Amino acid sequence: MDDISDASRQAVPPSPAIERFFATEYEGLRRVAHARLRRSESVTLLDTTSLVHECYLRFLQAGQGSLEQPTEFVAYASRVMRSIIVDFIRRRRADRRGGDAEHISLDSTAAQAVRDPEQEILEVSEALDLLAACEPRLAQVVEMRYFGGLTEPEIAQCLGVTDRTVRRDWEKARQLLRVAMTPST
Repeated sequence: MDDISDASRQAVPPSPAIERFFATEYEGLRRVAHARLRRSESVTLLDTTSLVHECYLRFLQAGQGSLEQPTEFVAYASRVMRSIIVDFIRRRRADRRGGDAEHISLDSTAAQAVRDPEQEILEVSEALDLLAACEPRLAQVVEMRYFGGLTEPEIAQCLGVTDRTVRRDWEKARQLLRVAMTPST
């Protein structure tokens, strides 16, 4: 999908070490991408391979990330995948709504009652940004679990905490996100 981003035009050629690392971690990245797309596949129209390849291109473009610890890299990849999905949805919504065209709103209560899955992903992303500002570790847990599909033991290993701490962080983060996403009346 060449319309996902311009990363392929700006990426530097990978070193042999990076190519070996990605060859080793490719299936793990596919698992993470598949877990993430399972929730939003109908929304984004992305497939697992496109998401993994776009993640790889963004990794090369950024020229950063740890290659020593696969779990740290998967955490990094889950943040990148979140960014790819949110960017894709925002771009598609702008195009679908006519970009800079004049907008005319219709008053319809039925349309408001229907839950827009794209809007839900954007709301989760925005709430997660707010959470990251005050509780960075909680935001990391959500990114790795919700966007990355990692298990509690994998998250614990990556963050250097216990499984129990991850479970507590996950519950606390869910409650804070629920409050942040509740519409104010």
